[in-house]
Amino acid sequence: MESSSGYNPRVGVLVVGTGAIAELHLAAVHRHPDAELAGVVDLVPARAAAAARANGGAPWSADLAEALAWPGVDAVIACAPNDAHAEIGVAVAAAGKHLLIEKPLATTVDDAHRLVAAFAERGLILTAAHTHRHYEYARSVHAAIAAGAVGLPRLIRLSVLGGWIWPDWRAWVLDPAKSGGHELHNGVHLLDLVTWWMGDRPTRVFARGRKQTAAELEIHDYLELVVEFEGGGVAVCEMSRGHRPATLGYRDVLAVGDGGSLAVPWDAAASVLFGESGTALLPVAESDGFATQLDAWLTAVRGGPDPMPAAEAALAVTLAVAARRSIADGVPVEVAA
Repeated sequence: MESSSGYNPRVGVLVVGTGAIAELHLAAVHRHPDAELAGVVDLVPARAAAAARANGGAPWSADLAEALAWPGVDAVIACAPNDAHAEIGVAVAAAGKHLLIEKPLATTVDDAHRLVAAFAERGLILTAAHTHRHYEYARSVHAAIAAGAVGLPRLIRLSVLGGWIWPDWRAWVLDPAKSGGHELHNGVHLLDLVTWWMGDRPTRVFARGRKQTAAELEIHDYLELVVEFEGGGVAVCEMSRGHRPATLGYRDVLAVGDGGSLAVPWDAAASVLFGESGTALLPVAESDGFATQLDAWLTAVRGGPDPMPAAEAALAVTLAVAARRSIADGVPVEVAA
């Protein structure tokens, strides 16, 4: 954040990984008045060069260490496949840069805690991109429960149902060695949200998974996740990328407490289109979670409140790993305190 002319109020951001999710982060960087794209990195030089051209001729490299040494790099947004998160995070921490990293924080509990420790030791901000926390529906539910709108929450149900979003069967997310499985890749969103909303310590996870699209899948594209909490509350989550039609996007929330209940029906936000070619859901006008997330992260980098302490991202990894084990063993899995 320093320049040859003195203090530069803009934060220089290096984006690592240039896939589809990186485009959303890059768009947020370009729109934020206090952020400046310092460069892009991708292991494939042609992809890095293409991303640089698409982003105003930004500097590019296929070497993360080289890019971290560029002047003007204050912080990093990492969008690489999940199995690379730990290695990238360790390198960014060693370089003394702040990090916003795509969820999950890591694919193993040990790596998640290793990253938390590495950034804490250096006084750096580590934030996992649990973007759902920054959408209006999630913030509204959290604010209402925290304000006592339902009393003590006893049951939370969250459904996020969608169709197939991956390009083809070569997509890395379908390889559990790279993604950690769907429990970590998308299930982690729901596990984090219900824990945040419940405001209590999770103690046990019981999960079921289904290969809805095809038996040949190596991941479960449909998940049911039940989380029990120390105070007796229970959360029931349903996560799908196997629904039909492929364009389906459905979400609803129900929170029941000892003083009331709260419901966020998706039908209240989406419009159903009936046309000659059938029915479809129109795009929903909602807050830009990526922009809100970037703003919150930059605020933390500058000493403001942390939008999501890294320890909470590590807890989400712990829950997702427990869910994966529960599916494999067919029994509930205790979550260590």
